Amino acid sequence: MLSQEETLKLLRHGQITDLQLSRLGSNYTFLVKVCDGSRQCRAVYKPKEGEIPLWDFPSGTLYKREYAAYLFSQILGWDFIPLTIIRDGPYGIGSLQLFVEHDPRINYFSIRESDSECDALRVIACFDLAANNTDRKASHCIRGDDGKVWGIDHGLTFHSVVKVRTTIWDFAGEPIPDTLLNDLSACQEKLKNPTGRIRELVRLLYEEEVASLDQRIGWLLDIREYPGLGRRRR
Repeated sequence: MLSQEETLKLLRHGQITDLQLSRLGSNYTFLVKVCDGSRQCRAVYKPKEGEIPLWDFPSGTLYKREYAAYLFSQILGWDFIPLTIIRDGPYGIGSLQLFVEHDPRINYFSIRESDSECDALRVIACFDLAANNTDRKASHCIRGDDGKVWGIDHGLTFHSVVKVRTTIWDFAGEPIPDTLLNDLSACQEKLKNPTGRIRELVRLLYEEEVASLDQRIGWLLDIREYPGLGRRRR
């Protein structure tokens, strides 16, 4: 098994081959093999040129948001998004994410039945509120063959207007764990003088999106609980 550093090197410099187009998404998404000598892994390649224009997201930015979401999760210390990079590929620049081997029949609704895995789902729910995830489907929560709960598909994130769309409402009204709030508070502090990964995240987003991210974090730190649906159920 490759280490994190070895896997990162492979994703960055390996040859992308064996492209298999997924029929599930609206954008062009390829399951690929990345090879470098005897080392290889499977990954998900989402090229910029395969993005279908959306009315509410700037064209050609979804691959950047995939990487921005990964960066944000790492900044927070919430390691639930598979290793993701931006690189050139057979169809041009795009995001490349390590593929997590999993049973596709298991999704959010089956994972939530396990009390031992609900804390992992609480992390994802909190992340979605901060990152303004507009596309958290049940199939975007998976259990890897390694037994870990992962979140995938984060191209529709960080919009400046709050428009969270998610299937995760089970924790509405519950307090957000202090550990998560502390992580959010530390991230907000770093946004004041961005360096390292925070600076990289800021450069991937528009100025108004960074300001909105800061506001959403502040909102979560104020309310300190998972919000409910209220009267509007759209």
